[in-house]
Amino acid sequence: MKLTLKKIAILIDATILGDSSKEILGVNTLTDANSDHISYAVSKKYKELLINSNAGAVIIDESLKDQCSTNVLLVKNVYLAYSILTHKFKYSQNINDLNLGSKVIHSFTDVDISPSCVIGKNVSIGRNSSVGANCVIEDNVSIGKNSRIESNVTIQNGSQIGKDCVILPGAIIGSEGFGNAKDANNKWHAIAHLGNVIIGDNVSIGANTTIDRGSIDNTEIHNGVKIDNLVHIAHNVIIGEDTAIAATTGIAGTTIIGKRCMIGGMVGIVGHLTITDDVIVNATSTVNRSIRKPGVYTGFVPLMLHAEWKKVGIWLTKLDKIAKLLKIKLKNIK
Repeated sequence: MKLTLKKIAILIDATILGDSSKEILGVNTLTDANSDHISYAVSKKYKELLINSNAGAVIIDESLKDQCSTNVLLVKNVYLAYSILTHKFKYSQNINDLNLGSKVIHSFTDVDISPSCVIGKNVSIGRNSSVGANCVIEDNVSIGKNSRIESNVTIQNGSQIGKDCVILPGAIIGSEGFGNAKDANNKWHAIAHLGNVIIGDNVSIGANTTIDRGSIDNTEIHNGVKIDNLVHIAHNVIIGEDTAIAATTGIAGTTIIGKRCMIGGMVGIVGHLTITDDVIVNATSTVNRSIRKPGVYTGFVPLMLHAEWKKVGIWLTKLDKIAKLLKIKLKNIK
């Protein structure tokens, strides 16, 4: 699909600063965009990326218009405009394949496919792999050799799965991520997700686990990762090699988990965090900050109003210091 900036401006109610005849082929991040892509910036914290971006056009508001050297689409609500635009490109764009030609259709050799499967176009499945009954494998999916896809699995458009993988019944790979933008009337508008899910080699994915596709960049599960049943992995999450995640854990978007980590059952991990290599998080913990140092971590507090929780949290971090001071004072008294 090609859209001129003039057409895009009408679609998202934008003012054009630049060449209205400029043609756009897809949406991409500020970092990865080239002159055929449009990108967006929602606040001044992206100022540096905006200045250095090679995007052919960007969607911004008034606060950033002086930071741009490329074509600008000026809007009041950047996130809402972006959400509208993603739906326009949803079924024509695959970020990884914008410049690729045609692909092999149904490249199957020595593959065991059970009854009642639905397989889309441009699907590649490696030798000695098997697909269980009632699976749905959508267009442009690739699965490596010696992989086992059990019954009732859905692998959605563009997902890539490596060799020697096991996906247990009911898992969904490449589902739409949870992203929404509010309009002026506080109504939600879903954002279409244009990225993929990339799964490495020797990965196990448990029953009824869901892995969302990336918003623009990909969701990545690296080699050797082991994921239990009923785990939810949100958009743009990256999980490092040989990490193990137990059942009913939820990982919010754009969180990066390092190598050889062990995440216990029912752990909740907040979005946009980084967890370093060799971290163990005990069951039922809530991870609400980045973890920069390897070790064993446990974290949970009673539910309370957030304003109260912040006060309690501050005191909890000082308890060790307070205890040491009390010991010193008690010694002095004696």
